[in-house]
Amino acid sequence: MTTPHEPPPDYKSCSENPQFIGPAYTNPAGYSNPAMSPADDLPSYTATNDTESATIDQDDPTFGNSFSDKAIRRAFIRKVYLILMAQLILTVGIISLCIFVDAIRTWIKNNLWVYLTSYAIFICVYIVLVCIKSVRRKYPGNIICLIVLTVSMSIVLGTISCFHSTNIVLMSMAVTAVVCFSISLFAMQTKIDFTVCSSLLFVLVMVVIMFGFSLIITQYALVRPLPVLTSVYAALIALVYALFLIFDTQLIMGGKKYALSPEEYIFGALALYIDIIDLFLLILSLFGGNSN
Repeated sequence: MTTPHEPPPDYKSCSENPQFIGPAYTNPAGYSNPAMSPADDLPSYTATNDTESATIDQDDPTFGNSFSDKAIRRAFIRKVYLILMAQLILTVGIISLCIFVDAIRTWIKNNLWVYLTSYAIFICVYIVLVCIKSVRRKYPGNIICLIVLTVSMSIVLGTISCFHSTNIVLMSMAVTAVVCFSISLFAMQTKIDFTVCSSLLFVLVMVVIMFGFSLIITQYALVRPLPVLTSVYAALIALVYALFLIFDTQLIMGGKKYALSPEEYIFGALALYIDIIDLFLLILSLFGGNSN
């Protein structure tokens, strides 16, 4: 026969009875005051969107992982091409003044120091923008430098255009626009990654330079022009300029192995501008030579 269990004491009686109150909590051996959980000593971590930041050299103007966000890439492309459009409009305007206003055309032909001074300014500013990252990334100094560079190059182009007929200059502008537009479309649509071909471009540039020197020496030695070799040389130069335009366009558009970082919008606009100017000068020299 069993006896029923006694009911447990209520909370108030237990809390007031010393026999039910245990010793106060003390720090275990090895822990300092105040008492705390071992987890409190662990470092805290926060989430980051740039999961590859530890493997990217963000000082390199050709790292492409910043374009993981398509909105950033679109904003970058829009900024680059807006700057480029402003540069080309300014350049076309200055060239137009030089070839359509007879007083300006005559004055420029009689004062070639303007050409030399403008070319020297262009070279200096170009070197600064290309070689000094802090200058081309810091606003508004980068915009001011780009304006100075564009104006100086426009004066150089205007001076050269003064020594060609107006029709030749206008025709060269039109052909340059069509060629650049076609090449840009090809660069955007093709699946071929030209950004990995920088070594090939360097080799082609060296070949063109050596071929040019050889052509000059041969013409002076034979004391007569070599139209066939001159045409081949012009074709090589055109090929190099076209490849550089494709290369720079893909760096700006992204989606390839290498791409310009979003901070390099000045560098991107400058690269495209120089490519277009080089093509224009080449086409102008070809048309001008044929007309002469």
